[in-house]
Amino acid sequence: MAKKQGGRLLSSAGLVNYYESEDRRAVHISPIAVIVVAAAIGAFIFVLDIIWK
Repeated sequence: MAKKQGGRLLSSAGLVNYYESEDRRAVHISPIAVIVVAAAIGAFIFVLDIIWK
């Protein structure tokens, strides 16, 4: 019988490997900041659309 290699889930078939890492050098952006920036950009584009129509 073949030995089981690694601790991968059988359902993922080894296609997806997710490793949670706490890299202190990485850029961390809060989800609220992303939503606020997206809403601001959307509002800006909406205002530009109204002005140039």
